[in-house]
Amino acid sequence: MEITFYKYQGTGNDFIMIDNRQETFAKNDSRLIEKLCDRRFGIGADGLILLENDAETDFKMVYYNSDGNQSSMCGNGGRCLVAFAKQLGVIENTTTFTATDGLHHATISDDGIVSLQMKDVDNVNIEEDYVFLDTGSPHHVQLVDDLKNYPIKEKGAEIRYGKLYGQAGSNVNFVHQNDTDTFSVRTYERGVEDETLSCGTGVTAVAIAMKATGKTDSNEIKLNVEGGKLEVSFKEISGKYMDVFLKGPAAFVFEGSIGV
Repeated sequence: MEITFYKYQGTGNDFIMIDNRQETFAKNDSRLIEKLCDRRFGIGADGLILLENDAETDFKMVYYNSDGNQSSMCGNGGRCLVAFAKQLGVIENTTTFTATDGLHHATISDDGIVSLQMKDVDNVNIEEDYVFLDTGSPHHVQLVDDLKNYPIKEKGAEIRYGKLYGQAGSNVNFVHQNDTDTFSVRTYERGVEDETLSCGTGVTAVAIAMKATGKTDSNEIKLNVEGGKLEVSFKEISGKYMDVFLKGPAAFVFEGSIGV
């Protein structure tokens, strides 16, 4: 069997895209998905995303981590899927689609900049040395010294598998403040079980966490990730964060087919 696929990346967070509107992909075959995402024996990606039909919106997003398991929302994946939908002719420059965490609105410019509305956040758990919140996926946010040399994989795995978050675990973001509205972020992602070059729900969590803890007064935050630059904007009313938008580039890399 031949599978036609498309490869996209958003600030280095890369995804295998498959048009599954005809429902031909074996979506419950976790071993197949893991194999396709394998960087040595497959196509290679941080995750795999299916674009499917939806009765009420332009399309449905079904997201899998590189370990083959279906997962929670992926912000960069959602932005890349919008670009993919435009390439397929499913949408033009605006869209509404559904994902595991609900309804999303997005726009895409002619130069490939995607602005994706994320879920509202009304619960930010502020602890002494970290913040925890859910931006479509669970995120631990922690300021660290010397982010450049910080052992992301080791410390991220320690927190992800530690007592704080139980069996489900959490994504882990390590942060350095650059100035009043700019932060550098490195993220350990569960399901990938390693550092990724970028995490959309992660930088969204960092932006809100930095606002909630008084590290910034801005509602428009710039995030520097290993794979590029992203922006997060929001409105805050009585501790609730609404109209949350993740903005940045989403780029087509290549397409092909693979026998399975």
